Amino acid sequence: MEKSVMKILHVSPECAPLAKKGGLGDVAYALPKALRKNGVDARVLMPAWPGVLDAARDLGALRSRPFATISAALDWRVLSAKLWRATIDELPIYILENDRLFSNTDIYPEETNAESAEPMIFLSYAAFELAAAAHWKPLILHAHDWPAAMIPSALRHHRHYSSMAGDYDTVYTIHNMAHQGLFSPECLDGWGIKPESFVPMSVGSLEFYGRVNLMKGAIDNAEAITTVSPRYSWDIQTKEGGFGLDGVMSENKRKLRGILNGIDCDVWNPKRDRLLPANFDASELEGKKICRAAVMQRFAWEDDGRPLLVFVGRLTEQKGVDIMLGALSELPKESVYVLIIGSGSEYYGGRVAEFAAAHAENVRTVTGFSEEKAHLAYAAGDLLLMPSLFEPCGLSQLIALAYGTIPVARATGGLCDTVIDADGTEEGNGFLFADYSAEELRGAIRRAAEAMRDAARWKRIIKNAMSRDSSWNIPAKEYAALYQEIVESE
Repeated sequence: MEKSVMKILHVSPECAPLAKKGGLGDVAYALPKALRKNGVDARVLMPAWPGVLDAARDLGALRSRPFATISAALDWRVLSAKLWRATIDELPIYILENDRLFSNTDIYPEETNAESAEPMIFLSYAAFELAAAAHWKPLILHAHDWPAAMIPSALRHHRHYSSMAGDYDTVYTIHNMAHQGLFSPECLDGWGIKPESFVPMSVGSLEFYGRVNLMKGAIDNAEAITTVSPRYSWDIQTKEGGFGLDGVMSENKRKLRGILNGIDCDVWNPKRDRLLPANFDASELEGKKICRAAVMQRFAWEDDGRPLLVFVGRLTEQKGVDIMLGALSELPKESVYVLIIGSGSEYYGGRVAEFAAAHAENVRTVTGFSEEKAHLAYAAGDLLLMPSLFEPCGLSQLIALAYGTIPVARATGGLCDTVIDADGTEEGNGFLFADYSAEELRGAIRRAAEAMRDAARWKRIIKNAMSRDSSWNIPAKEYAALYQEIVESE
């Protein structure tokens, strides 16, 4: 008898290329797309934040009109959203349109309260209503991060949706343990959650030190939990990496596994990248030199051959901006060029701007995120700086490896799983440092610069980097196997 096709719905607040604030947007698009290539009927459910429907229309991916309406009760009233379907690279994406609910251009609320949570709670409940509206019923609901964390808990504790507990299994992926979805317990009644969901020390409770913790509830109630790298699955069971939930994670470790993220090689491929002035691969690096020349011209540098250091990412404490600026300020200005591309908090944005002004001879910045400049930076750079305080997986180092830009990274989380120190083995593809300090980072930069002086060795390191398979092919197979295990265990 032929095995039925596995149906999986990924529920995420962001999904590239329609809405992207960080790595989750990339994963929510690339993982289901890769799953479909492995015979899984994977689809996505996301909100229509400002600009999402226009982006889908620009891609020619959107149906001409919404095909259904989805409703759910919140705060003792019925809220509704028009349901659209877009298809991008053969991946079906269901989009919820409600201009009042989904009006936040930043996607994530600055403060977590009953009102700011409504878009994410509605998104979660819409997952249960989708089957009737779309005439397509998934076997597993795959929830991503705190915005979709109510899904596993609602199947246990919701006044209505708990009746659907036998209809769905759930997988919950933690992309960043630092953001857990903390709310006042007064929110629960308006969300339709039964009072017994908030009993301390009870199985599957949402209670955590007197507050509602959506991530904690998902960890307890999902059939399986995944993180975005093997090392991070261990990190979150420690006091340093668990952000208070290390005990909860340890109690649930039997259903936890770390599956390393990949990158979308249809987007991030130096051999076919249309955003580059020249393409290249590991066997022919001439195009990388042309990309470097383009950067030198664009940022008005006279190229004297010194290393080009690039940083592409959010300007936050997590990404190690503090120690990066400290390390670079102690390097002679004539020893490196530095290109920083990113956006973040006002505080770190201001610090980076001040640093660039004080080092105008050799430092350039691009505030905000520019897709074209990011691609060019990855292609042109010699070294990628990734001095993260913590890093669940990291996509920047995977992209940099694919483009032959060698990571200088802190040995934490997914960086440990992907970067191999070149001073420790001939198979190395980067340079790692352990302690979170400017001094350690500066030492790693100097080790990398020294390696660059040996042309044959540097060519080998680049080849090691570019030969690494960072695609979603292997991770998608691991997720497909996990789904199958869940279904067969019933």
